[in-house]
Amino acid sequence: MELIKGSGWRACFDEEKVLYTARTSVPGAIKLFEITKEVFDALKSKEISDEDKYSLIHDKGRMLYMDIDDRCGPPYTVVLDSDYKTLCPWADLPESKFVWPEELTDAAVEIFPSQANNREQRRKKREERNKDKE
Repeated sequence: MELIKGSGWRACFDEEKVLYTARTSVPGAIKLFEITKEVFDALKSKEISDEDKYSLIHDKGRMLYMDIDDRCGPPYTVVLDSDYKTLCPWADLPESKFVWPEELTDAAVEIFPSQANNREQRRKKREERNKDKE
């Protein structure tokens, strides 16, 4: 695994999976993303500020997971891709007791434009869950 980091972010290239992922964090929020090779390569650039690299991850990445405890309300965790632990074993995440239910996460993904790139995989997972219930 190739790991790179900056202020408020870390990223990983997993050669075995040919997968690029990233973790951003600020006080009260940790987020995981799947990113592209182009984004990973841009994160290596010395000509881009860490603030712009952080934004690049958020703007171009597919969010996998977020853990929020920012004192603006009760803490919560949203698991957008249930494979996040397999995709990002390197990410070092806190355990959470307050994980959103699948139904709420599915609804949020369908409603929020920022989650459009999660819709296909969420719909497939929902279909699998529904088949298992039958």
